[in-house]
Amino acid sequence: MAIPESGRATTTDDHIAPAPVASARRAGLLVTLVLGGLTALPPLSMDMYLPALPEVTEALRSPAATIQLTLTACLAGMALGQLVVGPMSDRWGRRRPLLVGMIVYVVATAVCALAPSAGLLVGFRLLQGLAGAAGIVIARAVVRDLYDGVEMARFFSTLMLISGAAPIVAPLIGGQILRITDWRGVFHVLTGVGIVLTLVVWRFLHETLPPERRHTGGVREALRTMRGLLADRVFTGYMLAGGLAFAALFAYISASPFVVQEIYGASAQTFSLLFGLNSIGLVAVGQINGKLLVGRVSLDKVLGWGLAVIVLAAAALLLMTSGVFGDPGLVAVSAGLFVLMSAMGLAMPNTNAQALMRTPHAAGSASALLGTSSFLIGAVASPLVGIAGESTAVPMAVVQLVCALAALACFLLMCRPWRAAETA
Repeated sequence: MAIPESGRATTTDDHIAPAPVASARRAGLLVTLVLGGLTALPPLSMDMYLPALPEVTEALRSPAATIQLTLTACLAGMALGQLVVGPMSDRWGRRRPLLVGMIVYVVATAVCALAPSAGLLVGFRLLQGLAGAAGIVIARAVVRDLYDGVEMARFFSTLMLISGAAPIVAPLIGGQILRITDWRGVFHVLTGVGIVLTLVVWRFLHETLPPERRHTGGVREALRTMRGLLADRVFTGYMLAGGLAFAALFAYISASPFVVQEIYGASAQTFSLLFGLNSIGLVAVGQINGKLLVGRVSLDKVLGWGLAVIVLAAAALLLMTSGVFGDPGLVAVSAGLFVLMSAMGLAMPNTNAQALMRTPHAAGSASALLGTSSFLIGAVASPLVGIAGESTAVPMAVVQLVCALAALACFLLMCRPWRAAETA
C-alpha cells in the first residue's frame, strides 16, 4: 500500500496511519524478520521433531499411531488457540496477547523435553500449539494492519521466504541434533528459539492496532463478528480452499517420516535433505508469485493454477504408490512430492491475501478463522495417513488428492473467480 509523503495511508476506511503503524512500515526489513520469525515458529515446532518420530516411538514404547497424535495435538492446539487469540488481539491490541502466548509456549516446550510418557507429551504438545497460535494469527493480523491490496499479497510472499526457510532447515537441524543427543534435545533447542523470539518481539514489534480501531465488546461480539465473516460466501470459499490445501500439505508432513524412512529405507539425514529440498521448491515458487506474478496476473488466476497443479501432483502420487507403474522407488515419489509442495507457493499466500482483503474491519478474527480452519482440517487429515499401517503410502496420497480436489471445488464454486474477472 503506497504511503503518500503527507503520511496519509490509503485504507478501506481512509484513516490516517497512526504513528506506530507508520513507524512499523518504515522499519520494513525489521518488521518482516520479526513477523517471519513468528510464522516460522510453527513449522520449526513441527518439522524439527519429524526425524525423531521413529525414535520417540521406540523410546516411549508406544505405537506409531499414538506418537503421530503428538503432531495432531500440536496442530489442533494451534487451530483452537487462533480462534481465541484472534478476537483478543482485535480487542486488546496485538502486543499483549502475543507476548503472553510466547511465554506460555516457552514453558510448554520445556516440559515436552522432560515428558516421561506419550500421554504427557501429547498433552503438552497441545498446550505448545495453543500458545504458539498467538504468533501465527497475530502476524497475519499485523500484515493486514500495515498493508492492503497487491502490496499485502507481495508481503505474504516475502513472508513465505522467511517462514519457508524454517521447513528447509528444521529437519536438517533435527537430524543433526539426533546425531549428538536424543529426541529430547529437539525440544531443548525449540525452548531456546522461543526465548529468543519472545525477547525480539518484546523489544522490536510495536503495536499496530490503535485504540480507536479496537473492538470493545466481549465474547458475544467476537462470535457475532466471526458469524458475519462466515456468512460472506467468498471469504469462506477462500478460507476453505486454503485450509484444504494446507491439509494436503500436512498429510505429507505427517506421513513422510514413515514413508521415506520406513517404506523406502532412507536415513533420518536423507529424509531431512529431501524435506528441505521440497521446502526450497515451496519458497522459490512463493517468491516467483510475489516478485513476478502479483500485479501482473490476477491473484485468482494464479491461485487456480496452483490448486490445479496440486491436484495433478496428488493424482500422480496415488498412481505411483498404489503400484500402477510398479515399484516407483524413492526418486519418483520424491519428485511427485516436490511438485505438490512447490505448488503450495502459489496457493497459500494468495488465499490469505484474497480473504484478508475482504476483512479490514476485523483482521484478527479473520486471521483466526483462516488459521483455525487450516489447522483443524489438517488435524483431521493427519491420523488418516496412517490408517493402513506403516507399510503403504497409499493413504497419504488418497488424503492429498481428496483435499486438493475439495480445495479446487471450494475455490471455483464459492469464490467464482470468473465473476470477479468480469467486473474488473
